Amino acid sequence: MGLKSDIEIAQEATPQDIRVIAAKLGLTEDDLDLYGKYKAKVDYNLLKKDTGKKTARLILTTAINPTPAGEGKTTTTIGVADGLAKLGKNVLVALREPSLGPVFGVKGGAAGGGYAQVVPMEDINLHFTGDFHAIGAANNLLAAMMDNHIKQGNELRIDPKKITWRRCVDMNDRQLRNIVDGLGGSGDGFCREDGFDITVASEVMAAFCLASNIVDLKERCGRIIVGYNFDGDPVTAAELQAQGAMAALLKDALKPNLVQTLEGTPAFIHGGPFANIAHGCNSVIATRMAMHFADYVVTEGGFGADLGAEKFLDIKCRMAKLKPDAVIIVATVRALKYNGGVAKADLNEENLVALKAGLPNLLKHVENITQVFKLPAVVAINEFPLDTPAELALVKEECQKLGVNVALSQVWAKGGEGGKELAKEVVRLIDESEGTFEYSYELDVPIKDKINAIATKIYGADGVDYTPEAEKQIINLTKLGFDKVPICMAKTQYSLTDDATKLGRPTGFRITVRAANISAGAGFIVALTGEIMKMPGLPKRPAAEKIDVDENGVISGLF
Repeated sequence: MGLKSDIEIAQEATPQDIRVIAAKLGLTEDDLDLYGKYKAKVDYNLLKKDTGKKTARLILTTAINPTPAGEGKTTTTIGVADGLAKLGKNVLVALREPSLGPVFGVKGGAAGGGYAQVVPMEDINLHFTGDFHAIGAANNLLAAMMDNHIKQGNELRIDPKKITWRRCVDMNDRQLRNIVDGLGGSGDGFCREDGFDITVASEVMAAFCLASNIVDLKERCGRIIVGYNFDGDPVTAAELQAQGAMAALLKDALKPNLVQTLEGTPAFIHGGPFANIAHGCNSVIATRMAMHFADYVVTEGGFGADLGAEKFLDIKCRMAKLKPDAVIIVATVRALKYNGGVAKADLNEENLVALKAGLPNLLKHVENITQVFKLPAVVAINEFPLDTPAELALVKEECQKLGVNVALSQVWAKGGEGGKELAKEVVRLIDESEGTFEYSYELDVPIKDKINAIATKIYGADGVDYTPEAEKQIINLTKLGFDKVPICMAKTQYSLTDDATKLGRPTGFRITVRAANISAGAGFIVALTGEIMKMPGLPKRPAAEKIDVDENGVISGLF
């Protein structure tokens, strides 16, 4: 008999009633909006309620650059939370919601794996509680109001050639990247070039995840720039009087979603901006609420530490005034060997030479966390059955040279029991370390200095080059007064560089910024590098081909 799939493990579990999970946090049924027996939304106004407890400890999980060999960041995040619960800690895990695009594409779902999962896995990976639909509706309402405004006389003098706001859909659909709409007769709108982004790349998603409450969200929606008028001045959603209706659509979505791990540890799953385009973290409200009700909160940043962790620390922590107490950096021996040049088909064989060659990728991320951001860290090696003692010893030895311990994570196979070693090291770090926490740049320096700091300190680049278009945009953003906000780098997740093929820890490279756009609602500048697209496409064999549902409504093929 082969290994059980993630969905088989999840479907064999017997979850607790969500009211029982809520009771662990001191919540009653009156505090919940129930979505069946195993999901609930929690009223964000509970943040105003004094729980009488001390400030929670915040643990960030990040990883090396992702590879086809797999790292298991979300699995480790869930497993270490279950491990902390087994140590008797009052713990809550805070994660992002998966996007339908990757679920049906190549990446699959994002509910963990093996015996370290959040459930109900199928619901979480599909429509869940409808948050992403609400975000897409708010995004598209703004687009409809903007185009209608132009059609109805264009009082704001919006230049149709300078519209920056795009529609969105939560699906990988390359056909919609670049379109022409408004075809037909005079009553069918005006004809113009347009396009769709995936919902998780929408600025509404980023604003939603950084908002501190509904009033803040409404103000952020109002600040969104939809385009520029004939004089070159920005036109905002507030000038279109769209922010109130947008916030009304998002009112219920803003409430964090409460679910549970396979072992009954409470979990908030809320929001999900892409990490290679936006800032890649769950909502500020969910993180704050988790810290409000638990003593230990485990959360994650998207992709590798060069993207998710950098943005979590430089953007989310700065805006939400959060300070992590410890960082877990996830790696696998297989992924490190892949970074060292081993083909995917040969990763099961011991190869200390390739492992040594691939280790610098991990060590760079460790240095960034401990030396740039000045935070205590532990490396979690997500164990695979064919990892050898010699390979594990080599990883441990190299990490200890940087003063960082390595803990074996066996959560995929053993759940919380396999996460206890890692959980103990995290608790020790928190109790013994006094992380000072510094950002990688200060806000009041010029835009280019901030981009340069990220590229040189975090990626290890020699410097940054700008296309003529990016140069013009940076000058204009500075003139418009947007030069004192954080930078959100849009970069490939697969490499420390802006070239996805350069693995390991490259040196002697430069980063090229081809565009710099303001996300005024989110409150950051997006610097685009490489070939990052805001609307992915499906692969030749989409994961959707293997997903099915039987006559009893049981779903199969999700992973």
